[in-house]
Amino acid sequence: MASSSYPTQAVELETLDFSRQVPKQPNPVLSSAGRRLGSHHEDQDQDQANAADDEAIPPRAAAVVEKWNEPIGNAFRVGAVFFSLFVSGANDAAYGALIPYLETYYELSYLVVSLIFLSPFVGFIVSAAINNYLHMRIGQRWIAFMCGGCHALTYLILSQHPPYPVLVLAYVLAGLGNGIGLAAWNSYIGNLARSNELLGFMHASYGLGGTVSPLIATSMITQAKLGWYEFYYVLLGMAVLETATLTYAFWPKTAQKYRETVCAAGTRNEGTRSALFVMPHARVVWLCALFLLGYVGVEVALGGWVVQFMLRVRNADPFDAGMTAVGFWLGITLGRMILGMVIPKLGVKLSLLIFIPITMALQLVFWLVPQFHVSAVAVALQGFFLGPMFPCVIVAVTMLLPRHLHVSAIGFAAAFGGSGAAVLPFAVGAIAQAKGVQVLQPIILAILVVLLGIWLGLPKIEKKKD
Repeated sequence: MASSSYPTQAVELETLDFSRQVPKQPNPVLSSAGRRLGSHHEDQDQDQANAADDEAIPPRAAAVVEKWNEPIGNAFRVGAVFFSLFVSGANDAAYGALIPYLETYYELSYLVVSLIFLSPFVGFIVSAAINNYLHMRIGQRWIAFMCGGCHALTYLILSQHPPYPVLVLAYVLAGLGNGIGLAAWNSYIGNLARSNELLGFMHASYGLGGTVSPLIATSMITQAKLGWYEFYYVLLGMAVLETATLTYAFWPKTAQKYRETVCAAGTRNEGTRSALFVMPHARVVWLCALFLLGYVGVEVALGGWVVQFMLRVRNADPFDAGMTAVGFWLGITLGRMILGMVIPKLGVKLSLLIFIPITMALQLVFWLVPQFHVSAVAVALQGFFLGPMFPCVIVAVTMLLPRHLHVSAIGFAAAFGGSGAAVLPFAVGAIAQAKGVQVLQPIILAILVVLLGIWLGLPKIEKKKD
């Protein structure tokens, strides 16, 4: 009996050998840690597979580049932005058409009437200080309301032909509305697909407003014999419509959604301080801001003083002189639309290296050929080649800086450029008080030379691929 039990036991041990039938599996809970500590080839292969899986799952959703017509609602928003720029252009171009009549109505000198260029600068400076804060705290919803509301309140005051000091203070509100709007809408459009073309059309809307404004103002004053202040009823109606359309279009764009957009870009919002004082970003921001300082100054000085120049130096008829300003702003509009299509093929950097010297040559023609019609054509062509420069600078900012700095950088550059719209035309008026309005041309030519040098100092800009 005893001898027969051994074979049975051996068979049972061989059958119950689990090491050959059950493969060894790692503990599903501790396997990750075990693999990191192990040194076998199988564990290393498994580590690599898991790492690949981890990399395939992004920590946050990637920021999607929206189109002008996608998602639903963007088309109306873009249209509302274009109309807002139309109103801003009408506001800025009105100065030049109205200066001769403000001088007569208030009995002002060149120097004192030039204060209407200086006062919007205060509004631009305030907007530069609060732009980023407004985006983070109240969002584009209330920025839209503030932009249109500042315009409407300004035109309501001016339509009542107040005392001149009140008029100057009212233009501070106009500068605030323009500054807030320029920063917000340039940043919004600059982050859409095909932004180069869209920015061209957006700023063409500004130029179109600048074309229509002196045409309406000059016709109302010289043909209909109305007061200069009655023109502001027209702008008031535009501003009310601007406020309504902007607020409705951007009502879904809350501060929370803006903060989420910044986070989706994979960066934190560092604000104006990072844009202005952290290299290499600061170099781009300051060069672009200096460029806009000179560019906007040239644009507003030409548009603002060309009517007076044609009246006093070229001895033009008042209506014809007013039409010179219309031609200048029409040139800006067409330049932004037509050349905006050419710029993506040439590249932003090369385009302005071509346009600035052409503008300088046209300025020489305007200066040295003392014929009204030649001067009028030269001014209009200057507008054509000046027009694309502002959107080109905005495109340069969006291409050279990370997205989370766009609002701060564009807001600061636009405000700095706004100071050019104040300081340079005021300087022309102050010098004209002593030397005559013919000082306009050499001042403009000198600033164009400086702009060329600033543009050469920017880093290389690759052609944008949307």
